[in-house]
Amino acid sequence: MRKGTIWTILGVVVAVIIAWIVVDIALKVVFFFGKILIVAVVALIVFFILRSLFSRRDA
Repeated sequence: MRKGTIWTILGVVVAVIIAWIVVDIALKVVFFFGKILIVAVVALIVFFILRSLFSRRDA
């Protein structure tokens, strides 16, 4: 094996490891913001439901 081939293989392995870490972090961030968005929508729906229930009792 030539020295260049070893460096190429080592470079590919390092690139795959770095890509794995970057994709893992990116997906965690995307899922986190997705969760926040879903929680905000559900909280808004619950807020309007509670507001409508309490406004009927007051009227």
